[in-house]
Amino acid sequence: MIRPSDVLRFAFRVLSEKKLRAVLTIIGIAIGPASMVTIIGTTQGYSQTILDQLTSLGGNTIVIFPQKGYTISDTMVQNIKDMKNVDEVTPFYSTEASFKRSDGEQLKVSVYATDLDIMFKSLSSLKFENGTMPQKTMTTSAAVGYEVIHTKDGKRIYDVGNAITLKVPIFKEDKLEFKSVSLRISGSLAKYGSSIIVNPDMTIFLPLSSGKAILGMTQYTGLFIIAKESSQVDAITKQVKDKYRDLVQVIAFQQIAETINSIVDTLDFLLFSLSSSAFAVAITGTMATMFTSIIERTKEIGVLKAFGFSSKNILVLILTEGVIMSVIGGVIGLALGTTGAYLLSNIGSFSVSGAAGFTINAQPAITIDLLLRSLGMAIFVGTVGGLIPAYRASKVPPIVALRYE
Repeated sequence: MIRPSDVLRFAFRVLSEKKLRAVLTIIGIAIGPASMVTIIGTTQGYSQTILDQLTSLGGNTIVIFPQKGYTISDTMVQNIKDMKNVDEVTPFYSTEASFKRSDGEQLKVSVYATDLDIMFKSLSSLKFENGTMPQKTMTTSAAVGYEVIHTKDGKRIYDVGNAITLKVPIFKEDKLEFKSVSLRISGSLAKYGSSIIVNPDMTIFLPLSSGKAILGMTQYTGLFIIAKESSQVDAITKQVKDKYRDLVQVIAFQQIAETINSIVDTLDFLLFSLSSSAFAVAITGTMATMFTSIIERTKEIGVLKAFGFSSKNILVLILTEGVIMSVIGGVIGLALGTTGAYLLSNIGSFSVSGAAGFTINAQPAITIDLLLRSLGMAIFVGTVGGLIPAYRASKVPPIVALRYE
C-alpha cells in the first residue's frame, strides 16, 4: 500500500517540474476566495456598522414626524401615550443653529428641546462627562455634545457654567431671520461617536419648555415614543399608522435595522453566487491543466502500473496534485481577500458634514465562517477539477500507456 508521505512527495515533485503551469493554475484558483472574502467581508462590515449605529439609537424607540399641513397636538401626545405597550412619549422641537466658538471655528449644530429624561432613556448610551442634565424649568440651561465644546484634537474650550450664544433661524411674517440665543452649559456629554440620523456629539439638548420660550417655535417637530419591549415596536407602529394614516411619518429604528439585515442577507447570497462564477472558471482551468499533465505523463503512468500501482493508487496520486494546488491557491486567496477587504474599507469610508453629519468608517467582517467557506470552495475546485482527469488516468491500460509516444 502506498504511504501518504510518498503520495505527497510524488505530487510536489510533479508540480515542481511544471512550475509555470502550476503557478498559473494556483493564481486562477486564488481569484475565487480572494473575491469572495473581499466583497462579502466588506459588505458585512459596512452593514454591521450601520446596524450597530441604528441599534445604539434605541431598539425600543419610535419617532413620529407630522406630514406637511398636519400639526402634532397635546391631545395626540396623550392618545399615543394611552396606546397599549407604550412606555413613554414626549414631543420635541428641533432645529439647526450656527455657533461660533471662542476659538473662531464656525459650527452647525442640532438643537433639541424635549423631555430630556425620556430622551436620555431612549439613547441609553449617552453619558455625562461633566455637570448634570438641565432642570425642566431652566429654559436657558443646556447639555452640550462633545464636539460642540471640544476641538478635533480633544482640547476643551468651554466648561460647565460657561455661556454660549447660538444663531437660531426663525420665521417672522414669512421672512427668515436669525435670533441670538444665549445658553448656559449645565452639563457636557462624553464622546458618543458617529451615528446615523442623530449625531449627539454635535447636538445641544434643552428642556421641552425651551422650544417656545427660547427657540420661538410654536409647533412640535415630532414625537419620541419608547415601547415597553423591543418586541412590541411593530405593534405600536401599526397602531399609530392605523390611527393617523398619511398624517404622520413613522420611523422605527428596529424596523430599519431589520430591513437592512434582510437586504444584506440577499446581497450576500448574490455576491456568493457571483464569486462562484470565479470558482467555476477555476475548475475548468484546473481540469485543463490536469489533462495536459496526464497526457504528458501517460508513459510514466504505465511504468507505475507495471511496478504494481493499482488504478486506485494512480487516482489518489493525480487527485492529490489538484488538491495541493487548491489548498495553496485557497490560502493565497484568503490572504489577498483579507488585505483587499481592509483596503476597500479604508478607501470606502465616507462622511456627511453638518449638524446631523456622521461618518461611516467600517472594518471588514472577516469571520472564521467566511474564511472556511472560501477555503472549502477552493478545495472543492481542486477536487472536482482533478477528479475526472485522475479517473481517466487511472483507467489507462498499462500496455497502452507504455507504448504511448
